Amino acid sequence: MRRFNIAVLAALTLTAGLTAVPAAHAHGGGVTLGIDNCTATACHFDVPPGTYDVKVVLGGDTESSTSISGETRRALLPETAASAGERVPRSFTVDVRTPEGEPTGVEGTPGLDLALGGSAPALADIRVTPARHARQIFLIGDSTVCDQPADPYTGWGQQLPQFLRKGVSVANHADSGESTVTYLGNPQLWATVQPLISPGDLVLVQLAHNDKTTDEATYRANLETLVAGVREKGGRPVLVTPIVRRWFNADGTLNNGTALLVNGLGVDHPAVIRSVAAAQDAALIDLTARTKALVESLGVEGSKALYLYNEKRDNTHTSVHGATVYAGLVRDELVALHLVPRGTVRVG
Repeated sequence: MRRFNIAVLAALTLTAGLTAVPAAHAHGGGVTLGIDNCTATACHFDVPPGTYDVKVVLGGDTESSTSISGETRRALLPETAASAGERVPRSFTVDVRTPEGEPTGVEGTPGLDLALGGSAPALADIRVTPARHARQIFLIGDSTVCDQPADPYTGWGQQLPQFLRKGVSVANHADSGESTVTYLGNPQLWATVQPLISPGDLVLVQLAHNDKTTDEATYRANLETLVAGVREKGGRPVLVTPIVRRWFNADGTLNNGTALLVNGLGVDHPAVIRSVAAAQDAALIDLTARTKALVESLGVEGSKALYLYNEKRDNTHTSVHGATVYAGLVRDELVALHLVPRGTVRVG
């Protein structure tokens, strides 16, 4: 996210009438869940882990443009413009947990933390209330999906929440360096996530990048275990093929094992995922095919901005821009497969 211009933001928020609307109160605790919990650059709400609806009113006396991120660099609301004097209401639902980012990472700050960004941020009002009957989208994955703690690294799961409206939240339990083997074996991961799944929740699984030494039989069995475990809790499993590595052939294609996630044992991870999805009658998001088509269309130079090539010579991990684009592809697939109603997603 962009760094904030504190002086400009302070002026905008002061002129926006920060206490114009009475604040809500937490259930029984007397904790104010309104604008009184905000400074010029951020808001903090002392709430326990859970799912919360956030309603904001954006705008000030001058022209403004505001985005909102939260917790570990999650994009929660895309940049939204307001003309001078205009007030623009927006809502989203957010998952609050400990650890707040990667499951094996640092715990983070208790409660809900939000940060204001954009070219000219202005917050007129905010209300935070416990979500009722919110639908969760759980994410199980690796470093290309997770809530990355430090810029410029950004997972597509970190950018997905901004594409969803109130009533649907993203619980990103992806973790850097994990394979199907380690995700199932670490008690901080699958054993912790599975009990949280409720009937009707979606569980997106993208694990492949780190299964470099996993044989095909084991890889297939691990995916089947995850599918069965999701269904055991009444959730809906969605298998996701991995994003491509930006590794071009001389002819400008990505038709090679490095780009398409074929491991050293010859295991074609996307092909196995497609096969398991078909055999288990599980939903499939073919993100390999979607990202391959996009990267090839942009070419060697144009595709650099999607990854961290310019910053780190990294052709695997995505930039904020790339993660946002790839999250948009996931959003499109969720709608196309009728996994989420079209009215619950943001477009454009």
